Amino acid sequence: MTGESHHPAAPAGWAAHAENAAAEVNRMFGHRLMGLPGTWIGAIASPATQRPVPWSEWHYWWQSHYLDAIIDTGFQGLERGDRTGARRELRRARALLRGILIRNFGRFPNFYFDDMAWLALAAGRLNNLSLRLAARPARLSAFAAGTLTRQLHAAHDNVLGGGLYWSRKRDFKNTPVNGPAALHFARTGDTGTAAAITDWLRRELFSPELGLYIDGVHPAATTPATPNGRNTEHTIYTYNQGPILAALLELGRPQDLAQAAALIDAVEVQLATPGNGIRLEPGGDGSLFTGILCRYLALAAHDARLPAHSRDTASRLIQDTARQVLGQQPQQLSAAVQRWMVFSAAASL
Repeated sequence: MTGESHHPAAPAGWAAHAENAAAEVNRMFGHRLMGLPGTWIGAIASPATQRPVPWSEWHYWWQSHYLDAIIDTGFQGLERGDRTGARRELRRARALLRGILIRNFGRFPNFYFDDMAWLALAAGRLNNLSLRLAARPARLSAFAAGTLTRQLHAAHDNVLGGGLYWSRKRDFKNTPVNGPAALHFARTGDTGTAAAITDWLRRELFSPELGLYIDGVHPAATTPATPNGRNTEHTIYTYNQGPILAALLELGRPQDLAQAAALIDAVEVQLATPGNGIRLEPGGDGSLFTGILCRYLALAAHDARLPAHSRDTASRLIQDTARQVLGQQPQQLSAAVQRWMVFSAAASL
């Protein structure tokens, strides 16, 4: 698998909603960074509460998902035969990646390895879109992906038996970084590292009772309270399930596909309400979580290696969630991008 969709054109209804959501996000939140030509960035709220400047508040990983959503629109344009529209999205995506670089003070690495994993995924997809449209790589995205891949490798060690650290503080290994990192390594052909990470996640951060992946684990001194040298965070987040699902599909070993099918069932049982789709998480960051899960459920919905029941469940969860966000009018970038992502996922079915 490549992480891109190559299935028939989307139903007109959800496709129109996705197009409208994209236009709203770009109009309400998107702008040139400091007015610089060739740049783009997303304001965190609309209308902006302050004049955007390099030190104004922003969220690196929100921009990464904004970038991914733009790339979705570019690929959907290709599927419709609209190469002009796809090229427009490619230009916007390149400008956003350039804006992220400038806004991050001229470098792609930051303090949080999960942030870097998300941007690595988006940069890789941007490069693929450029190859499809222009028959050449996008230089900045190739540079970003290479730089961030090296950062992710540096976060991976044998403490607690494997896995990546969440931040440069190196005191917490969690699902939010290991899921997207595993997916990134799998997509870039480093299947050995990707498999090691997914296997570690299964050993350390999978709840057999719930069938879902929990948050993370802190290394700890061996004491009567922590006899195995670990402090575990048991919180379940919707988005954590998504990139692991996609990584399992990308790896495609028999055990991976079996785990992917079981994970879809667990999402339906534990994280969704019949007829209403997947639960929506609160807060600024949380307003992206369900959209991320829907993005990767859409890949599962089209994967013929999965049982028909699993594909149908993934498709139903996405469409029910899309109906749930249909009436929203978000004034925050994260929630607006999530709505766009959910509609894009539904449009791909």
